[in-house]
Amino acid sequence: MKFQLKPAAATLSALLLFAAPAAQGAGISDDIVRIGVITDMSSALSDLSGQGSVTAVEMAVEDFGGKVLGKPIEVLSADHHSKPDISSSTARKWFDVDKVDMITDLTNSAAALAAVDIAKEKDKIAIINGAGTTRLTNAACTPNSIHYTWDTYAMAHGTARAIVKNGGDTWYFLTADYAFGKQIEEDVTKVVEANGGKVIGSARHPFNANDLSSFILSAKASGAKIIGLANGGADTINSIKAAREFGVDPAKQHLAGLAVFITDIHGVGLEQAQGLLLTAAFYWDMNDETRKWSERFYQRMKKMPTAIQAGNYSSTMHYLKAIAAAGTDQTEAVMAKMREMPVNDFFAKNGKIRADGRMVHDMYLMQVKSPEESAKDWDYYKLIATIPGDEAFQPLSESTCPLVKH
Repeated sequence: MKFQLKPAAATLSALLLFAAPAAQGAGISDDIVRIGVITDMSSALSDLSGQGSVTAVEMAVEDFGGKVLGKPIEVLSADHHSKPDISSSTARKWFDVDKVDMITDLTNSAAALAAVDIAKEKDKIAIINGAGTTRLTNAACTPNSIHYTWDTYAMAHGTARAIVKNGGDTWYFLTADYAFGKQIEEDVTKVVEANGGKVIGSARHPFNANDLSSFILSAKASGAKIIGLANGGADTINSIKAAREFGVDPAKQHLAGLAVFITDIHGVGLEQAQGLLLTAAFYWDMNDETRKWSERFYQRMKKMPTAIQAGNYSSTMHYLKAIAAAGTDQTEAVMAKMREMPVNDFFAKNGKIRADGRMVHDMYLMQVKSPEESAKDWDYYKLIATIPGDEAFQPLSESTCPLVKH
């Protein structure tokens, strides 16, 4: 007995038959997942992000297998020269012309804020690893941006709280005069004052300044016990060198690194940086997992990774896993999976992405070793304390992000 479909049913079956292959491939827009790394390749922050961040993202794509849901993954990169207008125009071109699905790194707070605005406008994903301003998870938060690696609140609270409790109760800031520097000065001031300390003053210097002598002399003349370095990258390196050159006495005044990365210590050297307290999101020599990945990175870059570079790898892997789990690269679906899935890798254990976009994970209070304590190249830190993620980052109850329900 032959079974025959009715005409309407036969037509429907034919449509479903021909639609099936298309439906299976419809999850990936343009049949390719494109990731764009917008970073500083040539300015003060290039050493702590730059090509190393691009390499970290490329490593994640390779380790994922080069494809997701059967479709290839492509990595683009661009230098924003630490200029917000270049950052935003690059993001706009990538989204409109090159069909980029996600942008990442975004070192330099002003450049990051500019690019995040474009990602929101175009309904694309932005994962910030390089920038530190907490505006990204407060007033400038968006439904499709994630602040992954670190921020000024976590760095400030970890370092400043420990210093004030150990007697460093008078502060003077050397502050980079842009969004990041001002934010970290504000965050540290709150911590200092909340713990009974006092801020005597501050000197604001241009970003990527060549001569910091007058600013260091002002800090020295203030008599503050602590000179807080509210800057980053080459500016931090130059600040530490200038402090030694112009006779800041470490017996009377201590430098506090408020956004210090391992490449900064490498640039200064242990002789000058020894004893410096800092907060880190990642250290290459923490355990077997961190060492294994970092040594692979070293083979490519000939230097150990910063937290920003490690965060770029981790967040890219998390993004690709979320696409696989969602069955699509559509922004809302991928963001939902990224929030739903915990982060468990060499970078973070049980990391979680909150409603304000903050990826919460443990941070680490470190002290820079003396040359005598260092046993090998890049052996720069000793762990003082682990700061649980829920203590390290701004409480969700204090967030001014409009996406957070209080």
